[in-house]
This record gives sequence, C-alpha cells and structure tokens, in this order.
Amino acid sequence: MTKRILFVFTSADRTLTGANTGWYLPEAAHPYYVLSPHFIIDFASPKGPNPPVDEYSVQTFQDDVPKFLQDPVVKNKLATTKKLSEVNPDDYDAVFYVGGHGPVLDLASDPVNGQLASAFYRAGKVTSAVCHGPAALVGATDASGESIFAGKPATGFSNVEEEIVGKVKDVPFLLEDKIKSLGGKYEKAPEPWEPKVIVAGNLITGQNPASAHPIGEAILQALQK
Repeated sequence: MTKRILFVFTSADRTLTGANTGWYLPEAAHPYYVLSPHFIIDFASPKGPNPPVDEYSVQTFQDDVPKFLQDPVVKNKLATTKKLSEVNPDDYDAVFYVGGHGPVLDLASDPVNGQLASAFYRAGKVTSAVCHGPAALVGATDASGESIFAGKPATGFSNVEEEIVGKVKDVPFLLEDKIKSLGGKYEKAPEPWEPKVIVAGNLITGQNPASAHPIGEAILQALQK
C-alpha cells in the first residue's frame, strides 16, 4: 500500500511588524518534487484551503512557480487543503512542516497542531520540518511529556540567518534559541545558507531553503526502510 505524507502549511500571512509572510515556496516545492513520485501527499493548515504563500519567495524562486504553483495537481491540493482539526494522524505515515516565517507565528502556539505533531512522533512516524518549520514542533512532546527536541540533535533557521534577513523583530522567538531552551542540541551548517539536515531517529530537521531538497531525500530514505 502506498504510504501517505501530510504536508503542513502555515495560515499566517503577516509577521509581528505587519510584513507579508506565509509558507516559503521552495520549502514546499523541493521536497514535493522528491516525494510525490513515491507517496500520496495531502496538504493541511490551521485554517484550511489556500494557505498564503510568502510573496518574497515567489519572486526569488521563480522556477518553482510553473513547476509547483501552476501544477494542476498542486493547485487542487492547495485549494482543498484540510484544516488541521480535520486530520487524523492514523491516516498518515509521516508529517512534514513547510517553512516560512509563518509557522513561528501560528503553528508554534496552535494546540491542535501540538497534539497532532505529538501523535506522529509518539507513534514512531517520521516527524519532519525545514527552516522555520521546526517552530511547529516546539509544543510537541514524547510519551513522557518531554519536548521531542530534548537531548536530540536538531536544526532550523539560525539566529545569524534571521539577523541577515532582518526579521528578528518579526517573530515572537528565534528558533535556534527555542530549540536550545527545550534541551535540543542545536547544530547548523558552517556558513549561513548552506544545507544542513539532521536525522535523529524519527525526528528529521533542515536548516534553511537550501536544505529543502536534501530533507526531501532524507524523508524518502526514512520511509523506504
């Protein structure tokens, strides 16, 4: 039977300063290209259909517009995106959280999402996220009630990358600091914007946009075991 993956998108379209945000185009597109030939992929977000895409990412990664945003199958998935409250984790073999600043603003503090992410992790299923996507996992806990980051190596958008893009004041917390505060062993690439993916059991995290394709490969390998 073909395995199923849940891609979770943010529903937030504004940062704390009022700037445009949303989900980051290549961080959905690049893993999707790797995984869609092998698995059934469904989309979900807190508010359901048509989760907002970050406008800057569309301008910056224009090759992904025709390949992803204008793909008829993807357009239909976005238009029919499920609400998180309608998702049954038992229907899926893995969850993947798409990045963009949005997840720090809504998914990080969403109780429905916290329960969903915890359910995937506790069932031993692949629980994965890229860039700011790991912010969606900060409320997830293991069976003992501990953070799923506690004692594990993990990555996500770094403090220095956040400073370079000038978005420190746009988000309620810095992801690198948050992972460390939860007991995670935060790691990053030697230089900003270089790819970094960490597999720690069923927790798979990627640092930044350059990590979007490699995390797709890591998820593929994990699900083919």
